[in-house]
Amino acid sequence: MRAVIQRVSEASVTIDGTVTASIGVGLLILLGVEEADTDEDISWLATKLAKLRIFSDAEGKMNADIKEAKGRALVVSQFTLHAATKKGNRPSFIRAARPETAIPLYEKFLRQLEAELGEGVERGDFGADMKVALVNDGPVTIWMDTKARE
Repeated sequence: MRAVIQRVSEASVTIDGTVTASIGVGLLILLGVEEADTDEDISWLATKLAKLRIFSDAEGKMNADIKEAKGRALVVSQFTLHAATKKGNRPSFIRAARPETAIPLYEKFLRQLEAELGEGVERGDFGADMKVALVNDGPVTIWMDTKARE
């Protein structure tokens, strides 16, 4: 799994002109699922995101997690995070999981993240043409890959 995490002051998803999900302060998580992903990848990433200390604490230091910041999470599926760009100019998405594999893993990730956060998670609509709007706070943007844990 690959994720781009953005600390936001607000974010939303619009589908066919209708806002279908929105948050205020929190994390916008763009999530790419690949064929090789497992329950262990889901567990590692969900736990890491729930405990990621990228919000300001009382002293203004980046030392608080999303729960301490009273933030929310918005997760949007994004297969393009698995784009291979080594050859040519047209990205290949061969590593991105096909919907029959990706959807159950995506939904399992959402449930795991909700369990870690102790509350519901806003979400995009898997496979839909979504317009994602955000105000990146900081800016703080972090990239994670469960196959290359740094």
